[in-house]
Formats: sequence, structure tokens, C-alpha cells
Amino acid sequence: MTKTVVAVQPSQNHEDEAGAVAAIDVPSSRDVDELEVARELVRQAREAGVGLTGPGGLLKAMTKTVIETALDEELSEHLGYDRHDRAGYGSGNSRNGTRSKTVLTDACGSIEIDVPRDRAGTFEPKIVEKRQRRLTDVDEVVLSLYARGLTTGEISAHFAHIYDAAVSKDTVSRITDRVLEEMTAWHTRPLERVYAAVFIDALHVKIRDGQVGPRPVYAAVGVDLAGHRDVLGMWAGEGDGESAKYWLAVLTELKNRGVADIFFLVCDGLKGLPDSVSAVFPDTVVQTCIIHLIRGTFRYAGRQHHTAIARALKPIYTAVNAAAAAEALDAFDTEWGHRYPAAIRLWRNAWNEFIPFLDYDTEIRKVICSTNAIESLNARYRRAIRARGHFPTEQSALKCLYLVTRSLDPTGTGQKRWTMRWKPALNAFAITFADRMPGSETT
Repeated sequence: MTKTVVAVQPSQNHEDEAGAVAAIDVPSSRDVDELEVARELVRQAREAGVGLTGPGGLLKAMTKTVIETALDEELSEHLGYDRHDRAGYGSGNSRNGTRSKTVLTDACGSIEIDVPRDRAGTFEPKIVEKRQRRLTDVDEVVLSLYARGLTTGEISAHFAHIYDAAVSKDTVSRITDRVLEEMTAWHTRPLERVYAAVFIDALHVKIRDGQVGPRPVYAAVGVDLAGHRDVLGMWAGEGDGESAKYWLAVLTELKNRGVADIFFLVCDGLKGLPDSVSAVFPDTVVQTCIIHLIRGTFRYAGRQHHTAIARALKPIYTAVNAAAAAEALDAFDTEWGHRYPAAIRLWRNAWNEFIPFLDYDTEIRKVICSTNAIESLNARYRRAIRARGHFPTEQSALKCLYLVTRSLDPTGTGQKRWTMRWKPALNAFAITFADRMPGSETT
């Protein structure tokens, strides 16, 4: 039966433990159940007085053994024969001892490993490459912590506390800066030809540019005809209300990346955007965000009245048509206008951008009004922004928000399935926009 050997001997301190974990006979998982292997390892470690974790713990020793075994297998594959195999005699290349190096892992901190060498010097290990000092998972941990808003100093302190490993602030910066090229590629990637809806929202980020001040970062989230939510891009604004020229450049960029049509563009109070939409996507319906309207109403109302106001607002945005919605708004004005006139003015000023969606099927309305997925994304963005407080540059702010986007799904694309039932909505879009659906021009 094949065995892997990890030695364990009784020890009294960490220095002894480092050399103590060396004599456990580990049957191969190909021959026995993995659970039994784990139980035997733990039993022998306890008998030897070796802890599970810590500088001289079992996990660290096992990780070292696994990495070194994998490297030895790589060298065998490179040479074309196993250790002590007679086939290697006279082959022209052979093993040439090992060299020690310290690598940082995400599970066990720093580990000293022995990397095998060959006499010809042609061996290029892949598991732990030459000059590599961190395993790939460590970089992913750093990026994940950065996406959650931790500063480079906090990440460095985290590794020192949790892993007992030194990762300098400069190293953390270099790791996160490596995603800049990836971020550029992501921001220029081809997009879908048609989107059922695109939501554009502003996040206010504090950026130190001479002095710390709020700057808007605009995120565009598209919902394609397969029901996937995708972050299309992020753009930093100047902060004093973007011009029509600014939005024309953003929308033209989306068009140049392959977007031919957008059924609905949903936004809230972004000056210059509606006029620019008609220039780039003339058939797109510009719709004000219903959720923002409702929340804006609450800002003007006392908390004790929020429940009653929410109940009074519902007939407005669930009305069968614009005329019925106008009647519901008048009723709302009669009931609450004397107490909260600013809330009424908010609705009347946004009326022309509010009523377009009332002309469409209930399922289409749900897509426009159901912003849970969008709000969930914004909540992640805001959590990372709050944790950082402010950013030294515009690029560092965009990098942090990109890493949040990257963490949304395992593939790192920032794409997620729409959370509501999609088929009824797709049918409604297909009927309402039949002449604009992909493939309609060939039928």
C-alpha cells in the first residue's frame, strides 16, 4: 500500500514542533477513506503533543509535505523518470538536491519548503514558480480584503495577526495594482447587442485631490434578454452635475462596445443624460427610478408617517395608466400636501420621467421597479466605500469598486442572474418590442 510519511515526535515548544511533525504514516487516499486518514493524523499528532494549528502545527507540516511532494512529482515528469528509477542512468539530467525558500500561504502563513533542482538547470516548477514568494490564493485573499474596503496597512496588519506572516503595505499595493490591466480589459470588453434595461446610478466617493471632497462614480448595470445582470462599466464624474457632453461620451462608449439597443434606461436626476440618450439610442425610453422617488419622499416625511405614506404612494406607481396615476397623485396631495409640500413637488417635477413605464405590461414594470439586485450591488459598493473613508486618487477608488464587482461571482465577471422570474418578463418584452428583438430583422 502506498504511503506518505509525515513525522511526529513529542515536543515541548514551537522550535521543537517545527522538527517534530515528521513521522506519521499516512495511507494514500487512493487506498483508504480520507476521513480515516484525517483521524489517524489527528490521533498521532495528539499523542505526540503537536497542535493542529500554529507555527509547528499539523496543518502547516501537512501543507509543506503536500507542496514538496507535488514539486517532486513535477520534477519526475520533467526528467521523464521517478526517483531511484534505473531509467534515469545516463539520461543526461538528474536530480541535484534541493534549495530552501519561504512561501506565504493563505491557510498556514509562512512555510519553508525544499524545492528540488535538476543538474541541467532546466526545471521550471509551476506549482511554486521561481522567485514566487506567495501562493496564488494569498493574492486572492489580499484582493478580497481590499474589495471589502480594508486599507493596505490594515491588510498588512491582518496577515501579521491571523497568519503570523509579514506582508508589507508596498506588497499589498503591488498585488492590487496588478488588477489595473485586468480592470482596463474588463471596461473595454464587448457587450450584448440588446439590453432590456440599463440602470445608471451615482455613488458618492471621497477622493483626496488637493483636499478631500465627494466625487460621483457612476455605475451602469444592464439586464440582458437572458435575464443576466451585468455591470457594464463605471465612470468617475466631476461632481458638479455632469453635462450632456459627458453622458454622450459614456453612451457612445457603450455603443462602440457593441450595444445596439436599450429598451429602458432607468436613472434618477442625472442632468444631461435624457438628452444624450436620444442622440445615441433614439428608441430608448428614459425612466426615472421609482425606488429613488419613494425614498426621496421619505426624506421629507417624518418617520412616524413612513408606513402611511408608503401605503398612499402605492396607487400612484401601480396605476393602470397615466390618468389613473395622476388621480392617485392628487389624492396623495390632498392627504399629505399640507404637511409635506416638498414631497409633492418632488413627484410633480419628476412626472414626465415617471409616467412612461405605465404604458407597459405589468411584467415589464416589475423589471423597472424591482431594483433589489441593483440595491444589493450598491450596498456592497457603499460598504467598501465607508470602510475606506476616502481614497488618495480617482484610480484607487475605481480599483476598489472594480474589485467589489469582480467578487460578485466565481468567474470574476460581475455577472449575476436576475433574482425575479424572468420568463414572464421576457415574453412581455418579446411582444412589446417584437421589431427590436434580436433576429427580428431577418424574419
